[in-house]
Amino acid sequence: MSKEKILITGGAGYLGSVLSEHLVNKGYIVTVLDNLMYNQNSLLHLFHNKSFNFIYGDVRDNQLMEKVVPGFDFILPLAAIVGANASESSSELSQTVNLGAIKNINQIRDKKKQKIIFPTTNSGYGTKSGDIYCTEETLLEPISIYGKTKVEAERLLLESENVITLRFATCFGFSLRMRIDLLVNNFVYKAIKDGYIVLFERHFKRNFLHIRDSARCFEHCIENFDSMKNEPFNVGLEDANLSKEELAIKIRDIIKELTGKEFHLQYSDIGKDPDKRNYIVSNKKIMKTGFKCEYSLDLGVEELIRGYSMLYDRHYTNF
Repeated sequence: MSKEKILITGGAGYLGSVLSEHLVNKGYIVTVLDNLMYNQNSLLHLFHNKSFNFIYGDVRDNQLMEKVVPGFDFILPLAAIVGANASESSSELSQTVNLGAIKNINQIRDKKKQKIIFPTTNSGYGTKSGDIYCTEETLLEPISIYGKTKVEAERLLLESENVITLRFATCFGFSLRMRIDLLVNNFVYKAIKDGYIVLFERHFKRNFLHIRDSARCFEHCIENFDSMKNEPFNVGLEDANLSKEELAIKIRDIIKELTGKEFHLQYSDIGKDPDKRNYIVSNKKIMKTGFKCEYSLDLGVEELIRGYSMLYDRHYTNF
């Protein structure tokens, strides 16, 4: 049986680079549309495969999207201004990319035939107590422009049909379009390169997910679409609902075990995190569909410790 044709917008980004390779390796026919706003070349290794194609373009180009969208079985709209800092510094761009482009794709597609799997974020839960697990029924109260635009895009898609939305936890791990501004990646980088981490608002909690498990989850949704469609799903490690302090201590312990080195953990009551998220998340709903994460937080931290020996500057960020 022939594999489906898949369009990934923003497929040269942090998640998209991993996802594109994963789906090509699984035999899908993959086309990435990306404007390469970070001058990334993260997909060059895929052009040897005739099942991979690339379109240089912007998801805000309505004429282009009207030509491109109809040719695919699945649309995975990853293109976004990602993260609280990047979105706050480019609020108008965030509105047009994170929300406006999604509205346009949804209007263009044939809703009876073309399926969307949309990556949103569990940052939509906002600031909770950090004591009660957020489920897919928990009220969404996003506090950042990023969270608000993604939640609104999810809402309009779920009011449509043939849609799955994935509320991803904070991702970590290596990608060919690397980001060190994500919390786990950033903490390990600071510990290895700077020798210290300054912790403020240390009790704020969130959930975590390896970037490769994110890609695996898309594949799971493609293969099980009919039984999962028209629902949102939290996706994260069930045993990785941690505070910033708990995460930093875990990283400290792993670094000491692997390298014998220690770094300084400094607590501060002065600093503030522009991203005020504080919640813990239940991932039981996605697990009931048969999906299980393969990459633990410990494994990801070990991966980062080894890999940061190659990285010598800080330009791997979204802002």
